[in-house]
Amino acid sequence: MELSLQGKTALICGSSQGIGKAIALELAALGATCLLFARNAERLQGVLAELPQTHGQQHQFFVADFQDISALGDMINQIVAENNIDILINNTGGPAAGPIATAQPFEFESAFRQHLVVNHMLAQAVAPAMKEKGWGRIINIISTSVRIPLDNLGVSNTIRAAVASWSKTMSNELARFGITVNSLLPGFIATSRLDAVAQSFAERESVSKASMIEKMQASVPAKRFGAPHEIAAVAAFVASPAAAYLNGICIPVDGGRTGSI
Repeated sequence: MELSLQGKTALICGSSQGIGKAIALELAALGATCLLFARNAERLQGVLAELPQTHGQQHQFFVADFQDISALGDMINQIVAENNIDILINNTGGPAAGPIATAQPFEFESAFRQHLVVNHMLAQAVAPAMKEKGWGRIINIISTSVRIPLDNLGVSNTIRAAVASWSKTMSNELARFGITVNSLLPGFIATSRLDAVAQSFAERESVSKASMIEKMQASVPAKRFGAPHEIAAVAAFVASPAAAYLNGICIPVDGGRTGSI
């Protein structure tokens, strides 16, 4: 099975921490040159120092705020002008928790820009070079909520579902060029995002965060939270040459928690 990513270049969004960082580490270990992309330069510099360079890679990082669409567009143009992207990892922190009935319209607009619009801008930017080579991987990190909406995550549920539909549509259009578009659906993964969600859930139910975490873990058949590197391992396979015929699907990585087939 061909898993090597030597000679490939990956642009990894949200790679200053959590799932994005774990994916960068995994892809670099398989030989990919990694372009880190997030808004915190100090954290990005720290991740850059951790990336393996055993295959002579020259990793880089780029700083941008995904809420500033205009500046982001300029940065994307710079990145694709200077680099030939083979793998795009669309990964952005989710909207704040809260019920949908009290969500404000601007919350949906902001989340839509930060997730779907940014994903689309990035995919449009990298697709031409992928088409020329007849090879490309676009991987979107979404959520299991695209299968079953999660309580108290109203805005997130709505926007994540839109991204999943966008991803499937894009996969149909790009498949003939040797480009696959797939989505990973993380369940409860031990990140700062999950910590914030657990805190929000605890406040809503007037319980301690510790007891809420215990309750959340109990809802997972594996009886634990996942680790970022467990998402990264799946992302690395989907990005590899071995996954050439895997296209247009959503893959839950959730310890069995999602209650659907």
